[in-house]
This record gives sequence, C-alpha cells and structure tokens, in this order.
Amino acid sequence: MSLDQKRARVFGVLYLITFITSIAAALLYQPLLDDPVGYIASGGQNNQILFGALLELLLIIANIGTAVVIFPIVRRQNEELALGYVTARLVESTFILVGILAVLAIVTLQQEAAGAGEGSIAYTLAAIKDWTFLLGPGWVVGWGNGIILGYLMYSSRLVPRKMAWLGLVGGPLIILSGTLVMFDVADAGGPLQGIATIPEFVWELSLGIYCTFRGFRPSSPILRFDEPVRGTVPSGAEPAPSSGAGKRQRPG
Repeated sequence: MSLDQKRARVFGVLYLITFITSIAAALLYQPLLDDPVGYIASGGQNNQILFGALLELLLIIANIGTAVVIFPIVRRQNEELALGYVTARLVESTFILVGILAVLAIVTLQQEAAGAGEGSIAYTLAAIKDWTFLLGPGWVVGWGNGIILGYLMYSSRLVPRKMAWLGLVGGPLIILSGTLVMFDVADAGGPLQGIATIPEFVWELSLGIYCTFRGFRPSSPILRFDEPVRGTVPSGAEPAPSSGAGKRQRPG
C-alpha cells in the first residue's frame, strides 16, 4: 500500500471519529444547555458534562488531523485551497474550544453556591456555547468541509465525483442556514436548519466511510504510488557506480 493510500485511510478514520465525538458530546451536553440555571441549582451530572468536554477535545484533535494528513496530497491539486482547508479546520476547532471553556465554567458554577447572580452567568455561558456551535460547526464547516474540501475532492477525483457534489451543495446550504439563524430569520436547530444540514451530513459520513475502507481512487491523477525512502534504491534499479568505478588502475 502506498503512502498516499495509508494517508487516505487515516483521513477516513479521523473523519469518523469527528462524527462519533461531536454527536455524543452534543447529547451529553443537552441537560446543561436546555436549562443552565436549573442545572447549577439542582446539582447536575458533572461527570457526564466533563466526559462530553473530553470528547470535544478529541474532536478538535481529529478535526485538525483530517486537514494535516491530506494536506501533502491535495496541495498537488491546489496549494492555496489545501492551506485554506487547514485554516478552516483550525478556525472551527477554535470555536469548539471556546465552547468547551464555557461549558466547563458552568460546571464550576454548579460546584459553588448557586444564587441569582450565578444563574445569570450560567445562562450567558450557555448562550456563548450555542453561538460557538453556530459559528463553528454551523457556519465555518460549510466553507471548509463543504465548499473547499468538496472542490478539492471533485477536481482531483480522489473520491467519486457524485459523492463530492454532496459537499459542493451541502456547504452553501450550511452557510445559508447558519446566516439565517444568525439574523433570527430561522430557528437554531429548527426544521429549516435541520433539512439544510442533510447533504453536508451525508457528504461527511460517506467520505469517512469511503476513505476508511477503500482509500482514494487509484485513477486520481495526483496520487503517487512509488515513493522510495530517501537513500534507498528502487526495486529493479541498479546502484549508481561510485566515482572511481570503471577507471583502470595504474600498475605500480
């Protein structure tokens, strides 16, 4: 298996990890985000929230990993867009990290004596967490995972082009729905945003599964199959003669 195909499978596994960790963390956070004031007043399940924070930390690692591991490959197609994808992943991960800090701050408030002031702070921190989700996974993802990665995969033919179209369509829909929620035209997590998320969801899931089990398409023009280790001689090739080889020795 070539180095590029090994990278493809690592990329696929990391993508699936982002799915598992992001969905699981969202479910674990739900009691806190639904009623932050009640959470700190009633002694919520802190270990559940802390485990969700741990999953999101793993999500950040997997997010950045998906960009780093394929950068050497997709840069052969378009170096500017390849760097743009890495940047988009970093920006998304920054929003996620800010959200983790907001959630952990609510846990700290819950461990202290909760009063009216703490309840207001908890509500504000939960709102920050909601905004980080909207701006990160709910908006930046449309540019990075949708438009940029979708175009790179489509133009390089690393995956079937019909699959890449899901990203090219899903990315703009994510951006549009996120913008409508931002301006209070649509509800966060409402039917409109849910429907708009479907193509991007299918795109990312299918990309992760495809790359994990099949790797990249061998017919892609940017793949490299023979990458000998520096300093070694490729199979079937004869070593180059040394500087003194072939010279007749002068008789003493």
